[in-house]
Amino acid sequence: MFNGIIFNKGVITNILNRDKGINIFIKSKINLSNKKLGISVSCDGVCLTLISYINGISEFYLSNETIKKSKFKKSKIGDFINLELPLKFGQSISGHICQGHVDTVSKVTNITKIDKSLVYEFSINKKFYKSLVEKASILVNGVSLTISKLKKSKFEIWVIPHTLKLTNLANIKKNDLVNIEIDILSKYVKKFINEKKKI
Repeated sequence: MFNGIIFNKGVITNILNRDKGINIFIKSKINLSNKKLGISVSCDGVCLTLISYINGISEFYLSNETIKKSKFKKSKIGDFINLELPLKFGQSISGHICQGHVDTVSKVTNITKIDKSLVYEFSINKKFYKSLVEKASILVNGVSLTISKLKKSKFEIWVIPHTLKLTNLANIKKNDLVNIEIDILSKYVKKFINEKKKI
């Protein structure tokens, strides 16, 4: 479980193709060791398992199913990745409860600079748009953010300078893809209401 507050970034140094997925290698300053093999790490919002760690480079395996649902199908060497270690008992949740189970990808349709902040507009599949709530939380590339405005099959978020400095959101451009995880509370409420309608 994560909370979408990012303090660490890494860069992809290598990508190895496998029969049913890929292995990615990410170099970062995050505090890991071989004793932590098997730990879950949020990589751009995707919960991945650490399978090796050598000289500051972490290796993760992504199945074809994970690749299909995430922006990693477009990843390349040199890409910056937001990293977050799992929450510890008693740790403050400054963002919102995140699972690292990416629902879909969204495309950046517009970026506007307002003062020192950036306003991003994203398009999203209608299936997932129905679960969005204005002023609710959303996970974008592993970053806990607030939906500032909903449009037709689109949503907007504001990103302040502090967040831009610590995450890879400062690097994304128009037409880039980002990983999206819908707020788990929104999904539970939607499922409850749909099940109630069937009764």
